[in-house]
Amino acid sequence: MSERHPDLEPISTHDEPQAPGLQLVEGEKNGVSDKGTDTVTTYINDDEAAIEGVDPIYAAKAQVLNRAIQDIGMGRYQWQLFFVIGFGWAQDNLWPVVTSLILTPIANEFTPKRPPMLTLAQNIGLLAGAVFWGFGCDVFGRKWGFNLTLGITSVFGMIAASSPNFAAIGIFAALWSFGVGGNLPVDSAIFLEFLPRSHQYLLTILSIFWALAQLVATLVAWPLLGNLTCQETATTCTRSENMGWRYFIITMGGIALCMFLIRFLAFSIYESPKYLMGKGRDEDAVRVVHEVARRNRTTSTLVLEDLKACESLGEGQAELQTSATAAIKRRMAHLSSKHVRALFATKRLAFSTSMIMLIWAFIGLAFPLYNAFIPYTLAIRGAEFGDGSTYITYRNSAIIAVLGVPGSILGGLLVEVKRIGRKGTLSVSTILTGVFIYGSTTALTSNTLLAWNCVYSFFSNVMYAVLYAYTPEIFPTKDRGTGNGLAATANRVFGIMAPIVAMFGNLKTTGPVYTSGALFIAAGLIVAILPFESRGRASL
Repeated sequence: MSERHPDLEPISTHDEPQAPGLQLVEGEKNGVSDKGTDTVTTYINDDEAAIEGVDPIYAAKAQVLNRAIQDIGMGRYQWQLFFVIGFGWAQDNLWPVVTSLILTPIANEFTPKRPPMLTLAQNIGLLAGAVFWGFGCDVFGRKWGFNLTLGITSVFGMIAASSPNFAAIGIFAALWSFGVGGNLPVDSAIFLEFLPRSHQYLLTILSIFWALAQLVATLVAWPLLGNLTCQETATTCTRSENMGWRYFIITMGGIALCMFLIRFLAFSIYESPKYLMGKGRDEDAVRVVHEVARRNRTTSTLVLEDLKACESLGEGQAELQTSATAAIKRRMAHLSSKHVRALFATKRLAFSTSMIMLIWAFIGLAFPLYNAFIPYTLAIRGAEFGDGSTYITYRNSAIIAVLGVPGSILGGLLVEVKRIGRKGTLSVSTILTGVFIYGSTTALTSNTLLAWNCVYSFFSNVMYAVLYAYTPEIFPTKDRGTGNGLAATANRVFGIMAPIVAMFGNLKTTGPVYTSGALFIAAGLIVAILPFESRGRASL
């Protein structure tokens, strides 16, 4: 699995009739009074709070569009979007899993001095992709990023099969990861901009695609890598004896290509109304809202005048700022010092913010440090146990992936468990993840090692499902975008450190394993002392 991260837009709880994070203010239809602009917003939500102070016209119009989507409700278009958005979630996990699965045969063929450099190249590509596509979708549109991320991933994934040496495969891994890194930032943005607040919990349910992707990758790897690559005990490994990993990434690239074609040819995605409005194309934004309503077999009361009525809110601004610079400025508002300071305004908030960042940093290092090298570790330990055939290694990887699927589903259900709540479930599952990693060091047979890793996979998926729901809920509404950005940064930076630690810690020893287990246990203990429990409560 890849290291998962909170570069997603906020996820609201849904216990109350009014979604948490919304502040009710005097207002009328779609947030703007029919009489003019004396009465402005009906709802101030996460997005508007994040851009507060940058462009008041944009903020007011965004509120109008949010309310219009809420009035349309959940329908056919959003359910179709949920399915194709799942492709992005799947790719986010699929390719880091690919990297971990091909690490052993690549190391056997090219005999690099430092095999984890492949994982380092991947993580650098993921970080670059998240930054580029996250900001770029505000400049050239959600629709382009929505399709191109999968296209880039598929093309470079398949080309990578021709790599003549270790440096080449490392470069291609960075390039396909550049596409992969944009999936969550772009897909989550476009999904939430079409999603009614009453159904934002679906962002958590999307984790099922993440778990299924790992299962698909390992099932395909089992016959290809298990039968068509060099054995761990082989003294020589030529290209002709090791073609399995090349066939494997061609297959994975083909899957990404099929997903791209379904998105591009079989699904008609509309450009985000917020993006169109931000470019000064109010008529197009209204048209898209009505198209979504039509696809849902309903109607919308939104009219162009509702958006135009917001334009007197700019205090001297003649019109909405629609340049690329203005779009980036709105995005950068998530990282403004004003919102950062607000997250540390009181001792309790400062403690909560610092600890959640530390939790994401620890997990950002621990997860790839162990998970990215599981097949490599299985092969090495299997050889020590006299059971190190590649077929057994990849069979075991597939079995481990199977256990991740129910874990992901259970985690999605546990977010609403009473008494235990988010904190209890997250703390226990995170600690148990670390405990079972430690348990794997006691294995004396290949089957025992497999059993430990299966339980680890189950609890780590429970952990992530809960963590995705809990993290954004504990940040104050108006500063939630900034809080998510800080947590994402901590996670990505420490994720890049993981292969560096693995290189100097020596994967053939238990050092990296102990480090990973300790970090998970520490993160789980920190969760237990966090001051806020968000289940069943409105956001701060």
